[in-house]
Amino acid sequence: MRGKGAVGVAVRLLPAAPALTLTTLAALLTGCHGPADAPVGNARPTSVRPSGYGAQFLAVGECSSFGTTSFTEVPCASERAAARVVARYDGAGTDGPRCPPATDFVLHISQQRSQGDEDGDGAIPQGYACMRNLEPPHPGDPGGGGGPRTIPGDCVYDSGDGQVRETACDGSGQRKPQYKVTTAVTDRALCPGPTVLYVQLGGKRPVGCARPV
Repeated sequence: MRGKGAVGVAVRLLPAAPALTLTTLAALLTGCHGPADAPVGNARPTSVRPSGYGAQFLAVGECSSFGTTSFTEVPCASERAAARVVARYDGAGTDGPRCPPATDFVLHISQQRSQGDEDGDGAIPQGYACMRNLEPPHPGDPGGGGGPRTIPGDCVYDSGDGQVRETACDGSGQRKPQYKVTTAVTDRALCPGPTVLYVQLGGKRPVGCARPV
């Protein structure tokens, strides 16, 4: 049984996807703001979670409310529930495991320890939670125009100064798509003929092959 209380989380949202360097058939496109799946929000629990919650704050399968300035951990059956944790890792997101491809946004959770807690039972360690909205839209889906990772099916546009950013493939975003990542390969030499842009994706297939749209 879960308690009815909720843990307040103050969050400062950052851009959903990093800017990427623009290139054409010459060099691999690289990220300029760290890994593609770096956390996109800073979450600081305002108090140690009440008894009744799981052993881990925002554990896999748990849900959060959604807002522009703060998130709270809430029961998934609550009317306030808006997103579910699909993966949860300790440590810093910049050098930790990658979030699943369909992650909509990521929360970085700052370490906190309650006063008088000597055994660490009430502590919240540093970590990050990979979140998936309970209902559409899902910016992390292929072509969705957001999410912390660039994956095959995503579209990008030239944002100037030799960089590209992700945008919705259906044109519903503020910027129209110019290129679409069609596949991921181990080496850019394996990209299909229409490829005019290479995107560094990371993982086992680190090269994204993009064509004009």
